[in-house]
Amino acid sequence: MSLPPEKASELKQIIHQQLLKMDVHGRIREVLADTIREELAPEHQQLSTEDLIRALRQRGIIDDVMKELKFVTDVNEMGKTSAPKPSTHFVDREPPVLKKTNIDPTRRYLYLQVLGGKAFLEHLQEPEPLPGHICSTFTLCLHFRNQRFRSKPVPCACEPDFQDGFLLEIHKDSLGDGSKMVDATTMLSICDPVHMVLIKTDTFGETTLVASYFLEWRSVLAAENGITNVAVELLGVGTESKVSVGVLNIRLEMYPPLNKTLSSEITSTQFTLERQKTAEKERLFLVYAKQWWREYLQIRPTHNTRLVKIFAQDENGVNRPVCSFVRPLRAGRLLDTPRQAARFVSVLGHERAPVIGGGGGKQEQWCTLLAFLCRNKGDCEDHANLLCSLLLGFGLEAFVCVGTKAKGVPHTWVMTCGSDGTITFWESLTGHSRYIHRPINPDDPPLAEQPKPLYPYRTIGCIFNHEKFFGNCQPSDAVEVCVFDLHDESKWKPMSGEAIKSVCAPGATSSLPPFPPLCASTIDAAITSNEMEVQLRILVSEHRKDLGLSTVWDDQLSYLLSQALAAYELERTTGVSAGNEEFQDAVRRAVPDGHTFKGFPIHFVHRNARRVFATCLRSPFCEEIICCRGDQVRLAVRVRVFAYPESACAVWIMFACKYRSVL
Repeated sequence: MSLPPEKASELKQIIHQQLLKMDVHGRIREVLADTIREELAPEHQQLSTEDLIRALRQRGIIDDVMKELKFVTDVNEMGKTSAPKPSTHFVDREPPVLKKTNIDPTRRYLYLQVLGGKAFLEHLQEPEPLPGHICSTFTLCLHFRNQRFRSKPVPCACEPDFQDGFLLEIHKDSLGDGSKMVDATTMLSICDPVHMVLIKTDTFGETTLVASYFLEWRSVLAAENGITNVAVELLGVGTESKVSVGVLNIRLEMYPPLNKTLSSEITSTQFTLERQKTAEKERLFLVYAKQWWREYLQIRPTHNTRLVKIFAQDENGVNRPVCSFVRPLRAGRLLDTPRQAARFVSVLGHERAPVIGGGGGKQEQWCTLLAFLCRNKGDCEDHANLLCSLLLGFGLEAFVCVGTKAKGVPHTWVMTCGSDGTITFWESLTGHSRYIHRPINPDDPPLAEQPKPLYPYRTIGCIFNHEKFFGNCQPSDAVEVCVFDLHDESKWKPMSGEAIKSVCAPGATSSLPPFPPLCASTIDAAITSNEMEVQLRILVSEHRKDLGLSTVWDDQLSYLLSQALAAYELERTTGVSAGNEEFQDAVRRAVPDGHTFKGFPIHFVHRNARRVFATCLRSPFCEEIICCRGDQVRLAVRVRVFAYPESACAVWIMFACKYRSVL
């Protein structure tokens, strides 16, 4: 942007008057004196312009000046003089609203700033994002002591421009005395790390887990002035867990500043003691697990082929007891019933861990809960662990089952034991599939009527939750003949509850990732539904235009389809079908005599209209509706988005048409 010379001098005069009015020169002198006195070491007696600007920005002086400089433009006058030009920069339509945080002066906070990244070499050749073009982005997600944060998305680059600050309250999940200001010694005993998860979102909205890192923040307790800068090297996940993906520059600061800092020897000694204590507990559990496994194999040699999973690898390639992946999880007011929880888990995407190369082998990767939720998709183990945790939170006796489906494909699902002994299987990938287990008695006479299993599960090797682990030691591991009497040790070999508790109870070891709370959805279901519907109408009209067909939309018919979509979602959640009679009656009234009505409902768990349309065209039923030919053809489409926690969503779409039957 260039200004005429007279306008430039006028602007300089306005800024000069504003600076005099706010006494900015005097404030700059104060900051200059403070900076020289506090922050310059004796050997560095020169202060650069960058140092001064950084100090002014940190003290908020630059922000104050910018807030005071308000330029008002008369829109009407502007419209007379020049036509609007296309934007050449990324411009927000609305000015950013800075959220004010209420800081309790009696509490202690950790201010974590992410000041850019470097050495993300995979994006070395990434082109500069063009104005207005969608590009791949990085998003950083944080969890600390029941608090969750998410950074602004930044374009993927070799040096991504992260510039975000997060205020973490140290006193969340209070240590008992909520009114007392926590001191450095007490904070040193808080071994919860800051869990950081880096997510990449591509131009199609697909998410990828890039890195998962546990930040040891307590080094700031020994830092001079209570401020420390850390360069965090992020390693990849899964098969790339030993490969560096990039470095984040992080600044940690205590607020209010500590009256007395600890010595680095004290903090390092504490860290060493914690590591030793954790290593010893894990060693003892490993010794016990080996002994348990030997005893299990001695019962029957064929047990060696059963899927008895005691340890699993997380996204960082760390072996952890499977019981540590489950914990009672309460959803607050975000989910009301166990069946609603099952529906929520099912709308999180299903994706196997990526494998480099062929061979068809399955890469095992049980994600930590934060990584699963932030990515919004995971494998069947991640879904089963989350569903089991939620059902435990709802007060049910729930277990994760490890076994196989048809053709011997490994699979995990969830089982609940009713107080009356009823065994129910929950399929975490579909949510609405619940099966009552009635075992077949192999000793019954051949003509005796046996229950026919409806579930897809073939074998079961073990079951577990946060406190218990059972290995299946019945003669056959076929699910249909299994008896789930967990108190009978001749059928289920238990692990010691104390041994599991020593490594899986909350706070038992410093290596145990804390469980994050669920977050409410940020999706406005009505707005998203409308946007998708408009996009689909455009895509249908363009497709029909290519076929030489005109398109006439029937808004009333589109509106009528809503009740069917709502009924489909209700049935998926509760298993109860309702409202079908009213919908059929409404359609009969909307379709005149001699006309034909066709409708096609379809369900998705993403919001990409182009992908939806491409999928629908692959269905001959839907393609017949979209490409309908005839007399007085009227088309309708209705989109209904149902929002769930973590911005997961169930998307129901119905295409319909009515036309005059000509024989």
